[in-house]
Amino acid sequence: MRLPIVYYSQFGHIHRMAEAEAERARSVPGTEVVLRRVPETLPQEVLEKTGAAQFQKEFSKVPVCTPRELTEFDAIIFGTPTRFGNMCGQMRQFFDATGGIWKAGALVGKVGSVFTSSGTQHGSQESTILSVHTTLPTSA
Repeated sequence: MRLPIVYYSQFGHIHRMAEAEAERARSVPGTEVVLRRVPETLPQEVLEKTGAAQFQKEFSKVPVCTPRELTEFDAIIFGTPTRFGNMCGQMRQFFDATGGIWKAGALVGKVGSVFTSSGTQHGSQESTILSVHTTLPTSA
């Protein structure tokens, strides 16, 4: 089974969770796991002012996922930080770019999963996961 873990991480929290997910998934015999990140949409100036630039350099070695690449895998795990009870804008923009493959039904039948984190306990993680699940394809 080929499995990507596709995620966005601004300060490294979701990046570390993605690495942990990958480690667990690799323990399943016959599973090929790759890490992929979604494109950054924040300007470099904003990343520097928020202190996120150093973290972005750390995981810049992880290739950026393209929507078409999703069709090459058997299952997909998505990771996103919680932003106001929803997925982050970078993940939303990535999902919006998958319209063509979604319309063609190229992702139907693939197993999908989601993980998230927030800065506070009970910080709307449940609604974030639901916001991603409503985006995942469920029928042909």
